[in-house]
Amino acid sequence: MNSPASTLDDDDLDQAARLATSGALASATWLSIAVNVLLASTQVSVGVIARSQGLVADGIHSLSDLVSDFIVLIAGHHGKKAADEDHPYGHQRFETAASLALGALLVAVGIAMLLSAVRKLESPGTVAHVQIAALWVAAAALIAKELLFRYMLKIAKRIKSSLLVANAWHARSDAASSLVVLVGIVGNLRGYPILDPIAALIVGLLVAKTGRQIAWRSLQELMDRSADAVEVDAIRGTLLGTPGVRNVHDLRTRKMGDLIVVDAHIEVDAELTVEAGHDIAVAAKGRVLQHHRVLDLMTHVDPFKHPDLDHAPRAGSTTLPRGP
Repeated sequence: MNSPASTLDDDDLDQAARLATSGALASATWLSIAVNVLLASTQVSVGVIARSQGLVADGIHSLSDLVSDFIVLIAGHHGKKAADEDHPYGHQRFETAASLALGALLVAVGIAMLLSAVRKLESPGTVAHVQIAALWVAAAALIAKELLFRYMLKIAKRIKSSLLVANAWHARSDAASSLVVLVGIVGNLRGYPILDPIAALIVGLLVAKTGRQIAWRSLQELMDRSADAVEVDAIRGTLLGTPGVRNVHDLRTRKMGDLIVVDAHIEVDAELTVEAGHDIAVAAKGRVLQHHRVLDLMTHVDPFKHPDLDHAPRAGSTTLPRGP
């Protein structure tokens, strides 16, 4: 008698995997929300009382993290939905779109920080001497953000979520900004008050740069950017390792969230029947889906040693030399 687990079909297993991934992403993000609520409220309130512009800027940065955390939650929920009639390839690009929004948000926050810091630097006489409390809060924020980064990156790699990776590196940029703020506060306390708005200026630059990188990467994926060369070569190798596949050409890929959609022409012996060629194509697809993070593979079967006149290689396609 079959066990309950053995009666599950592939769709059930895929749905279970999606739910597990979504749960891990949500747990890590809720922890980030809790940390950022505590940090933002503490940094802004203490920064105002202790008269540290750098600490207030870092607190605003933490507030922006809350928005990005909720973007991650919403995208994680929708991005793991199964394919439907209107979205036959699934909803993975919801994550990509959310990452683009997150990047744009960071750019806007960074620019606002830069403008505020520049206004202070234009009037250095208005820069106040900070109080010692700002130093301890900045140090605590640095430690908390670094630990949060390490935890989220570990979960992101385990569940292979590019969105959570982006949010983890957002936390690392927070840690870097907290370090800069800490140095600025120390300089202010030692008699160099101008270092505090300089720290705020550097934080703004870091935030804007991180946002630009995330937004650009997401925009490239929305424009059907291919997978990296290492992954493409690995997929080609898997196809060539399938019994009956004599050659591979016109191998093309495009990112779909954390997954990849692949098109490939495989060559089989011309003497084979249509049914035999089809079976080889099915086997090749199964191997690729099993060994790579591929959402779907569309194969076109060509006869080996014969020119592919109907499907000539296009510019930028990957073509292997034909056999003798």
